[in-house]
Amino acid sequence: MLLRMSDFFADERTPWPRRLWDIGSVLALEELWEAGHWQAHNVLSSSACDWQRNELRALLGRDAGLGDKDLRREITTLLSTPLPDPSPERRRLKQIIGHLRPGYLDRWAAAITVEESKRVKPERFSRTVAAHLLDLGYSPLHLRAWARGLKTAQATITDIAESAADLARARPKTFDVLVALDKVPHRELAEPLPNWLAKGEVGSWLREHGHDTAGFRTGGGFVYQLQALDPLSAADQARQLLDRMTARSEFLRGRRGGVVPLPQIWVAGHDTPVPLEPPARGVDVLSLVYEGHLYKVDIRGRIDDALELAAVSNRGALAPAVAGGWAAVESLLVHPDDPKGEKERSGKAVAADRMAAIIACSWPRAELTSLAHRHTPAQPDALSEAIDACTTNRERARLVAAALRDHGPRVLALKYTDTAAAQRMTALVNEPRKQLDEVNKAFRIAMRRLYRTRNIILHGGATQGVALDASLRTAAPLLGAGLDRIVHASYTENLDPLDLAARAEIAMQLVDGETGLATVDLLEPPH
Repeated sequence: MLLRMSDFFADERTPWPRRLWDIGSVLALEELWEAGHWQAHNVLSSSACDWQRNELRALLGRDAGLGDKDLRREITTLLSTPLPDPSPERRRLKQIIGHLRPGYLDRWAAAITVEESKRVKPERFSRTVAAHLLDLGYSPLHLRAWARGLKTAQATITDIAESAADLARARPKTFDVLVALDKVPHRELAEPLPNWLAKGEVGSWLREHGHDTAGFRTGGGFVYQLQALDPLSAADQARQLLDRMTARSEFLRGRRGGVVPLPQIWVAGHDTPVPLEPPARGVDVLSLVYEGHLYKVDIRGRIDDALELAAVSNRGALAPAVAGGWAAVESLLVHPDDPKGEKERSGKAVAADRMAAIIACSWPRAELTSLAHRHTPAQPDALSEAIDACTTNRERARLVAAALRDHGPRVLALKYTDTAAAQRMTALVNEPRKQLDEVNKAFRIAMRRLYRTRNIILHGGATQGVALDASLRTAAPLLGAGLDRIVHASYTENLDPLDLAARAEIAMQLVDGETGLATVDLLEPPH
């Protein structure tokens, strides 16, 4: 369970099938409450808000953090009706969220004290705890260290739940964070500010807090006092402040873009400098390498334009990252002849659903291939020898799928970190339509959240949405997975993205049926 959580507290090396695809229930309710404001301002349509509310009502039905009686009854009642702004129902929702948040993980801790046969599945518990802690504002690396410590201590599931509840109860601390600058245009505007440090003062601050200054050069810097739950989260807030500062410097004449920071951030009380460059968000399109197109830029098409739009989603500031990511999806997966749903203004939400279908159909092959490469018995067995003899990942995935169907997850010789994936794939090969429907629903929610967040940014002019960061955290790796399959289909089959989406939608209806369509072939052309 703790190793599964470590996957969710991902760094950029974690593959997309192992990442966290959803946000927590409390943040999802806060997002729904915020949506009412944007509906009133004609930024979000009533159909978008109704879809969000209905999907959330279905998801919350299994959430032990809502309790068994009063809270659950009130939330269920509220989510059964529209929540326009203003309305009595929306005001009640705000009050309910205030009661739900403080003891959310405590109720989960109480729910898992039942006998093992009645407990929630470890995967569900891991996802819930990880999402809630990330939504609260903890940094992934801090939480990964927390999970590692519990594993070392051989914590039980009860210990894990109680420790997570302790984290959720913690109050933000004040951190002093130093952002040092290499170049400071219009220095006379910086020097009067109370948090400005001159060149020598920056060095003194670093030495005072135990950092080496040998060979250190700077033009000055700012010390910010930031409220955060851990030092790395404070550093991330400082990055966002620096993004605003450097963005403003782009409007200078003569010294355009003249604010140049040093490549590190320092947090008082944290032993090591924090890299200024944040980890990539996981928008990986590896087909550009596998199909040999990384440097073939002389011919330009729709997919090339989409890749340029989505590139900012990996490391760019939050608002441009959301806008660019969604623009790539919409540019590839919307057609003028698409029908509009009732009460929809633009009909563009269908692009999210199409992208979700492509991602869902790529999931089995991606995970089965990974398991094939990670099956490493102490002595070669029949399966490992057969895998070694394969020439394509498709063949390897097919072998692993058959082995899991016939013998279950224990047929694979895996590290403990891979056992949860083997269990998920065993469930998939035994009930492919049910499992695909579940992951497709998760992907639809994530991609539609990206679309709503984009509308709030571009049509509402707001860059501080309650779920802005979480939207990118969940959708960015999925965006990369979908674009990867679109790029692959274009380069290998010259297949239009809309045709790939149609193939995926049909595949989820036909898999494991009379046509013989297998889970590893969902995005392959029909034979």
